[in-house]
Amino acid sequence: MSQQLPEVFKRIQDKKKEQRDLKSIYRDALSVSSEYQQIVEDFKSEFDKLEGLKLNIAGDNQLLSDLAVKNLASGEEIKIIDEYKVEYEPIFSVRFKKTS
Repeated sequence: MSQQLPEVFKRIQDKKKEQRDLKSIYRDALSVSSEYQQIVEDFKSEFDKLEGLKLNIAGDNQLLSDLAVKNLASGEEIKIIDEYKVEYEPIFSVRFKKTS
């Protein structure tokens, strides 16, 4: 099995966790402050980072999907085991997007 699949999967999981943590920090800050605009300004860099993480996760999800299809076509076993020993198997689907 290619080592790239687990690496990309782990990277996605790490980014999702970081994204959740940043969202939690933001929600906590809002719950104790009535000055919403001030908070928005204070957390501008975190908002920007959240958007960047969202884009990185989307890109890595696409890469993970591409690698899984490539490995499937090569006859390799496709499964991933995370840091908690939870096993994941792929679910394949087809989506279409505009090309122009």
